[in-house]
Amino acid sequence: MSRSRRKTPIIGNLRRRSEKQDKRFANRALRAGVRSTGNLDLTLDDVSNIWDFNKDGKIYDAEFRTCRGGKLMRK
Repeated sequence: MSRSRRKTPIIGNLRRRSEKQDKRFANRALRAGVRSTGNLDLTLDDVSNIWDFNKDGKIYDAEFRTCRGGKLMRK
């Protein structure tokens, strides 16, 4: 697997790899809100804003294959 590459040159904006940490904080806030209010109808939209997450979407650019020696196309 040392030579594995991405098939599609799509990466996240701002060079963040994932939104895992933001999703963890949002789910913790949701669980805390349900515990404190007892309202089981709360959603993630009620306790967090996805527009505030660190990774700001994804972009497609075919030139990523060649920039920085192809490092962005590694898995």
